[in-house]
Amino acid sequence: MKENKGALPIGKGRPAAARSEGKPEPAATSLHQRILGDIQGYILSGQWEPGRKIPVEHELMEQYRCSRMTVNKALTQLARAGIIVRRRKVGSFVGKPHSQSAVLSIPDIKTEVDALGLPYRFEVLERRRRRATRDDRALLGADEAVPLLELVCRHFAKDQPFCIEYRLINLQAVAGAATETFAEISPGAWLLRQVPWNMAEHRIRAAGAEPEVAARLKVKTGSPCLIVERTTRNKTIPVTFVRLTYPGNLHELVATFTTLSSAAA
Repeated sequence: MKENKGALPIGKGRPAAARSEGKPEPAATSLHQRILGDIQGYILSGQWEPGRKIPVEHELMEQYRCSRMTVNKALTQLARAGIIVRRRKVGSFVGKPHSQSAVLSIPDIKTEVDALGLPYRFEVLERRRRRATRDDRALLGADEAVPLLELVCRHFAKDQPFCIEYRLINLQAVAGAATETFAEISPGAWLLRQVPWNMAEHRIRAAGAEPEVAARLKVKTGSPCLIVERTTRNKTIPVTFVRLTYPGNLHELVATFTTLSSAAA
C-alpha cells in the first residue's frame, strides 16, 4: 500500500478483532471524536494550511478501522463549522481562515471560538499592577502616569492556542479590575459587561511572531500573525489598551458598511 502524504500520523483506530459481529460498535462515538480532534488539531496548529486536501473517506475508514458513517459524521461536523470544505467527487479541503472579527465592533473572543463549534477556555499567564510608563501612556492615550493592571492571557480553541491577549487596564477608570481574579471570565468579556465606553480605535497589522509569542501560540518564530490593537475610552478617560495576536492562517477581519446615499464611494 502506498503511503498517503495526507494521512494522519495518529489515530490508528481499534483492531478489527476487537469488534463483535452483530453488535453495535461501542467505540463509534469515541472514534468520531478522535477523528474530529485529530483533523482539528492539524488545521488549528497551522500544520495543514488552507487549501490542503485531507484524506478521503475510505482512507480514514481504513486508518481508524471504523465505519463510513463514523467518518462521514466527523467530516460533516467539520464542514458545518467551516473548518473544511467538501467538494463532491473531488474530496475535502482545509477551509480558508474561518474565525471572523467585525472590525467596527468589539467582539468577545469566546464568541469567535464558539462560532467555530469548538470548546473555549483561557488562562491568565501574567498579571502585574504598576504605574504607567511613557510607552504605556502612549498606548492608552493617557495624559498622566495612571495606575495600571497589566495582563497577558492565552485563549484556546479546543486544545490549540487561538489568540494571545496583552492588555493594559487603567485602574483610575476601572478600579474593580484590581480585585477581579479573572478566574471565570476573561478580561475582555469582563470589561464589556462592566465598563461603559463611547470611543474605540482599532489598528490592524501583520507581523512575524516574536519568539515569546510564537512559543505561546505553538507556531514557529516569524510565522505570519494578524495583530489587532484597540484602545477604548469613556469620554476623555482611557479605559483599556489591548493587543490581540492571532496565527495569520486562522483569522480574518470583516467589516460591513452601509452608504448614506445611493452614490458609490
